[in-house]
Amino acid sequence: MAQPDQFDSALDLLRRLNPAHTTQNLNSICTLVPDLTEDLLSSVDQPLEVRRCKKTGRDYLLCDYNRDGDSWRSPWSNEFEPEVPDGEGTVPSDRVRKMEVRMNEAIDVYRDLYYEGGSSSVYFWDVDDGFAGVVLLKKSISPQSSGEAAWDSIHVFEALDRARMAHYKLTSTVILQLGSSGESLGKMDLSGNLTRQVEQDMPVENDGSHIVNVGKLVEDMEGKMRNLLQEVYFGKAKDVVGDLRSIPTLSEANKDRETQREMLSSMNR
Repeated sequence: MAQPDQFDSALDLLRRLNPAHTTQNLNSICTLVPDLTEDLLSSVDQPLEVRRCKKTGRDYLLCDYNRDGDSWRSPWSNEFEPEVPDGEGTVPSDRVRKMEVRMNEAIDVYRDLYYEGGSSSVYFWDVDDGFAGVVLLKKSISPQSSGEAAWDSIHVFEALDRARMAHYKLTSTVILQLGSSGESLGKMDLSGNLTRQVEQDMPVENDGSHIVNVGKLVEDMEGKMRNLLQEVYFGKAKDVVGDLRSIPTLSEANKDRETQREMLSSMNR
């Protein structure tokens, strides 16, 4: 474990740097202070990377929850790429693996309906009195002459069994990157992340109930965070930019004000 003051200072520094360069800044800090690598990678959310499963040919997302050293486990084949020595890679138990497969199928349908593209992955692991997992979703627009955009959502949950009920704790993070450039607008970079948490008790009849419950929690949280970004954050940014910057040229703005004054003058006569 790294020294608390170094770790807190690194987190504080990352919060003050451009969120669009989180991965680059994180790698730089890990290079300077290698002892912080494991702690930072498990604590700092960064844009998800996509990799192609060699065995199934399907894309999957990389995160700290399916990583073992320099290898990542594919949710489709349940194998690490590159391979790890026997007994070193952590994989879920048979029961949890079956739920992981079903959840991947369900989230894949959800991704197709809501995102109309992109990539998704689900990873489960065993914990005492239940299981935990992460649901990953990514949709990006390839860089174009006019700009680029990317949406990454990371939903980490824990499910603890309590008789016929289960207690769920969900922590969701959305990482949004927007960039645009043009002669009239100039260069714009709007990037950041938003994190929310919720806890809820829900009835459970069998393992299939966990799939339904987690799916509902993820869907509801994504809807709330999407609306929050659109109505609050984008709305405030639009108001601020509208007050500070005008797209029309100064001569056009002066001409409009002069026309307005002439109309008011003629009405007062």
